[in-house]
Amino acid sequence: MERIDKPGCPVCYRKDGIRTCEDCRRWHDTNPHLLENNTSVYQYNAAAKELVARWKYRGDYILLQALKNDVQEKWVKKGMKGQMLVTVPLSVEREKERGFNQSEAIIHLLGEKPVQLFERTHNEKQSKKGKKERMLAENPFKLIEPISSPVVIVDDIYTTGRTVRHMASLLRKNGCPSVSSFTIFR
Repeated sequence: MERIDKPGCPVCYRKDGIRTCEDCRRWHDTNPHLLENNTSVYQYNAAAKELVARWKYRGDYILLQALKNDVQEKWVKKGMKGQMLVTVPLSVEREKERGFNQSEAIIHLLGEKPVQLFERTHNEKQSKKGKKERMLAENPFKLIEPISSPVVIVDDIYTTGRTVRHMASLLRKNGCPSVSSFTIFR
């Protein structure tokens, strides 16, 4: 596992580069201050991809425990302990298929309480879409409970940032003052 100790991009935690990346600049031009920033623990490389496949898709749930120390250390180091942690919802079918929600599992790993503010409106898999398809996708979430305090969206992988930005847009439109995200992989 390749830890990200010094991200190149301070917004999305992309490892390469030395300043805000092109993708984040485009996001900012489109919708400034939607997402404050993302923090990730590891680079999403071949080893991470295999771990995620075993953990998330093949039911080897206990593998998450192998990451516990690094994940908790990053969480505390970034000063996120005690913040409101929002889960990324799965469709009913997907959660039944997996037997767990990866976002909730990460929040429990952190020793925190998950908050469910969203429902998924359809069940298309993001992992099966390319970058362009993800960027053009309609918002698959529905906000079920507006919130007026800052939140952190927790997920397993930050790829394009589309998932957390879909959620952030609904939160911000409904009074949430600040939205950040925390992911295990970037």
